[in-house]
Amino acid sequence: MAWLYLVIAGVFEVVWAISLKFSNGFTRLVPSVITVTGMIISFYFLAVATKTLPIGTAYAAWTGIGAVGAIIVGTLFLNEPASLTRILFMILILVGVLGLKFTSGH
Repeated sequence: MAWLYLVIAGVFEVVWAISLKFSNGFTRLVPSVITVTGMIISFYFLAVATKTLPIGTAYAAWTGIGAVGAIIVGTLFLNEPASLTRILFMILILVGVLGLKFTSGH
């Protein structure tokens, strides 16, 4: 269950990261509320996951999931570049997250 909680935390990290972009420095109400709400939910599930996962593993996986998710959303919906090198490094992040999962013992 800890890894499921961690994935949920990562998904909400993507939510708050993308909505942060649209908050215009917290000057727009709706994106700002979505950002803060997404942060709270994300941190809650991260905290629940760290009850059983090592903090280093959980934190690294959480940031990796969030980073990869933000890259994918940015590329697909925000017209951010999709170069071969960006895709390669995103794959490396995914490999790192999967490596942590399979070596964490949970």
